[in-house]
Amino acid sequence: MVELLFLPSVYAPCPVCRGTRYNEKTLDVRYQGKNIAEVLTMTVDVAAEFFAEDDTVARGLGVLREVGVGYLRLGQPATELSGGEAQRIKLETELWRARKGNTLYVLDEPTTGLHPSDVEKLITQLQRLVDGGNTVVTIEHEMRVAAVSDWILDIGPGAGESGGTIVASGPPLALAGMGKSRTAPYLAHFLAEGGPDV
Repeated sequence: MVELLFLPSVYAPCPVCRGTRYNEKTLDVRYQGKNIAEVLTMTVDVAAEFFAEDDTVARGLGVLREVGVGYLRLGQPATELSGGEAQRIKLETELWRARKGNTLYVLDEPTTGLHPSDVEKLITQLQRLVDGGNTVVTIEHEMRVAAVSDWILDIGPGAGESGGTIVASGPPLALAGMGKSRTAPYLAHFLAEGGPDV
């Protein structure tokens, strides 16, 4: 980084490592013809195929794909991740570990920025946590997630200072029929359209 007095800083690749962040000795080490810098430019999807023969690595990459972040690069800096992506990576870490349950997970809008098919993958993984004896609490506006929840707390009646009160609560089908809930019409519409695919 070259700092300029009255202009934004200028970034240029390091002349020694040429932007790879590794010295020549490290880059000389290869696995299936690729060095560490080349591996870190792979997306999770590409890396899953590349490491298919290594069960430990393939398992971790498989869970990352299941939570819907297969498009991320392995070497992508954490500062470039959205909040939802960071949560899903943390979720993958928990799913990858062998857990015995009795853990509370609180997720804030984990579906943000996800394609609908990836939302379904995420729901499947959240259900795995619940099936393992854990409790999952999500703050979410995605009706696919609400429809498969065991219990919904609808907080409002508005946003910000106009909210903070439990307006309605109950299982999805019951909440969908509660007139005082602002979520109810959206949830009822989603359930009438065929509901969740999971």
